[in-house]
Amino acid sequence: MISTAETAALIVTYNRKDLLKECIKALICSQTPCDIIVIDNASTDGTQDTLQDFVDQGVIIYHNTGANLGGAGGFNFALKTALKQKYEYFWIMDDDCIVQPDSLTQLMRVAKAHPDFGFLSSRVLWTDGTRCRMNEQKLLEGALDADKPQRCRQATFVSLLLRAAAVRKAGLPISEFFIWGDDVEYTRRLSKMLPCWYVPASTVIHKTANNEGSNIATDAAARLPRYRFAYRNEVYIAKKEKGSRILYQGAKILYHSARVLIKAPDHKLERLGIIWSGSREGLTFDPRVEKAQ
Repeated sequence: MISTAETAALIVTYNRKDLLKECIKALICSQTPCDIIVIDNASTDGTQDTLQDFVDQGVIIYHNTGANLGGAGGFNFALKTALKQKYEYFWIMDDDCIVQPDSLTQLMRVAKAHPDFGFLSSRVLWTDGTRCRMNEQKLLEGALDADKPQRCRQATFVSLLLRAAAVRKAGLPISEFFIWGDDVEYTRRLSKMLPCWYVPASTVIHKTANNEGSNIATDAAARLPRYRFAYRNEVYIAKKEKGSRILYQGAKILYHSARVLIKAPDHKLERLGIIWSGSREGLTFDPRVEKAQ
């Protein structure tokens, strides 16, 4: 497949073939052309077979990681793979992100106006048109309801545009995070090195099951084990940033513990145990940042 696109859209997927197809079909309609690269974390739901027509038609480039690397490992794999090509930009997203025809066009307008950027982050809406709570950016200035680009400290991997040069400078996402917090760590790492921007004119839809965000106090019991990664990874970030971030994380742990005691419908001891054991694990969790080639 010979391409002249300067941008690669990188989608990490695992066992969500229907949402993934919707994501791909939306990308095909982008006003600004981009190559579409799918990183499949060894899905077991027939994802590869579902995508075969797209592959045969040259619509997408498909890579199977061979194992479930989690979101963090998937995006590490995606960027490492794409860096071997001659792309200038990487547009990364989850498989439940539905872009608009002008989403990339609006990002590229800011990219050309601020060519030294680290990342550009789209406005992320939920299915009802309200802001998607789990994807709200942390800004250095301005407000999320602004019309013009705002300097940004932190964003998520749902419609995030990266410069290849910035990835080479900052390194790759930490694959050992597995899930949760990898985008927080990575975007905060980038924004310390380079100017980064929230671009409200670029909008996407994030088709999550609800717009409540993650909450260990009320989430289903079957989903509780994954929260270990969240608290471990957040303590790692606080440990690296020091100062007020440590105080923030300590307060968050206490608040979440109190919320479990007050609001959890069941498994209170298990929920509390995950908060505290995950946080304790974060004290010794010390993965290395992998350099980008």
